[in-house]
Amino acid sequence: MHIQSLFPFYLLVALPHVLGQDNRNPVLNDKTDAFINQVLADWRSPGGVAVAVVRRDGLGAWNIETRGYGKATINGTKVTEKTLFGIGSNSKLFNVLATGLLINNETLSPRLSWTTKIASVVPIWGLADSTASKEATILDVMSHRTGLPRHDYSYKWSDDVPTVIKKLKFQRPSAEFRDVFQYNNNMYTLLSYLPTVLLPSKVPLARYVKQHIFDPLAMTSTTYSFEVANSGGQLADGMVRQVTNVSDPFGGIPRAMPYWSVTGGEDGNVLSGAAGVISNAAIWLQTLLLDGTKPGTNQSVIPAAALQRVSAGITVEVAAARFPELSPVVYGGGQARSTYRGHEIIKHDGAVPGFHTQITRLPFDDLGVAVLTNDNDYGNLIMEVIKGNLLDEALGLEKIDWNSRYQALVSTPLVPATPRPPNSPLPSVNFTSLAGTYNSGGYGKFELCLVKPHAPSASSSCMALAANISSILPGAINTNIPTFIGTWDSPWLSHVRLTHFSGNLFNVSALTSLPTGNASAPYWAYGDSVTDFGAYAEFVVSSRRHIGLGFTGIWGAESSLKGGPARERAEVWFDKA
Repeated sequence: MHIQSLFPFYLLVALPHVLGQDNRNPVLNDKTDAFINQVLADWRSPGGVAVAVVRRDGLGAWNIETRGYGKATINGTKVTEKTLFGIGSNSKLFNVLATGLLINNETLSPRLSWTTKIASVVPIWGLADSTASKEATILDVMSHRTGLPRHDYSYKWSDDVPTVIKKLKFQRPSAEFRDVFQYNNNMYTLLSYLPTVLLPSKVPLARYVKQHIFDPLAMTSTTYSFEVANSGGQLADGMVRQVTNVSDPFGGIPRAMPYWSVTGGEDGNVLSGAAGVISNAAIWLQTLLLDGTKPGTNQSVIPAAALQRVSAGITVEVAAARFPELSPVVYGGGQARSTYRGHEIIKHDGAVPGFHTQITRLPFDDLGVAVLTNDNDYGNLIMEVIKGNLLDEALGLEKIDWNSRYQALVSTPLVPATPRPPNSPLPSVNFTSLAGTYNSGGYGKFELCLVKPHAPSASSSCMALAANISSILPGAINTNIPTFIGTWDSPWLSHVRLTHFSGNLFNVSALTSLPTGNASAPYWAYGDSVTDFGAYAEFVVSSRRHIGLGFTGIWGAESSLKGGPARERAEVWFDKA
């Protein structure tokens, strides 16, 4: 994970004679302040936002503006330019540029290149598709064209990087190799392994990036370590709405989310390559606009060729623009390239529980904008609204009402969940027979516990879960419907719920037990919804009473497998132990 103190720019202030000063009118002016505060009010955000705008004039002088708005913590602490946010997938650029540094390392033997095949450097690598397994290169994995969909529920906090890589060969592809763009965090976990597997020191990615990028750029508040970020008292809370009225999309009780990734320290953890940083956005934006050169110096920290390679399009991420002022999007490595109102932009979004970020640069306009927010629910849209307004202001364009456009998207009614049919047929075996431990080569093990109706012969761990379920996941169990709960050691959920629908079919929900801060009702269930997300599970009982479990709607691809037996059409298959 990568944590960035969003904008401690005292280092830049300390070097005015080196960096110069661009005297153009500020972008973060009274009008901008009023606009951003109004956006937070319109979305009824429980959190806030930090922004940075960097501009360079024709003489090389920089104007650097940073400001915070709204709430950083549940206690009402305000966001400032020093507030730290997790930047999620904006960490991928640090990861792939570390690969670029390895490619530039002349001491490696054999030398690494962008077209190096993964199988030649990572012995534990493999995919279910034999062609992809043999032929996939660094370019393929960084541009998300291996054929694998997201499979985000496959990795666990208890996994290490080699374990995640070894699981890949058991995960089903949803497309042909090099056919389409399919975002996959696991491929960046794979890339994060390269410093460890190639260098004699076996250094983890987090240490390598600190030594070769953070420290040379004096990005002192950028870290992979929760402990380091939290020690200064500047780390924001991820803020979430506990929805109490589904007809009011912006309402709910404000809650603080525990920081999503607290393990690993400065060595990082299993998700460091995909989503691990907390960071100095203004310094980073300047470095990107300078093609990898440290601001205020002629020191090349990142090879320009590496930055240009990862910023150039390889795959088509978005084939058709959502709005007429935008364009299709191509993806390189940790960077997406498109246009905004005729101006070329290079950007990436980041999202982890509690945080959304977007870091954007306009290379032909010498302009960079970073927007970071701790609004878990709508931060992805809030940052688009604010980014658009800041670009319009900086470029001197007539303002587009992005706020109304994106709020209209949220106002679309949600699809209600299909109710369980009356007199629904029972499974082919009794419910208690379906409980137990299930294993998948690509996803690992989990125990599925029958919590309704009561299972007197359940394991001790299931008995404990059932006894505490009303406290851990209050309101998440309909006592009129047979329900299974499984504990899931994931960054994205704490429990999976299977509620009986018909026969061997069960609806699937991903739930997270979050603290309330209230001793009398210590937890609430995030993700419990009356909407239909299309995920379901199907049990299969063989003639020899072997039980299997197939999941559909969870692998993160646009389409699911069709036809054939349940095992063949399942996206993920588990066998009961």
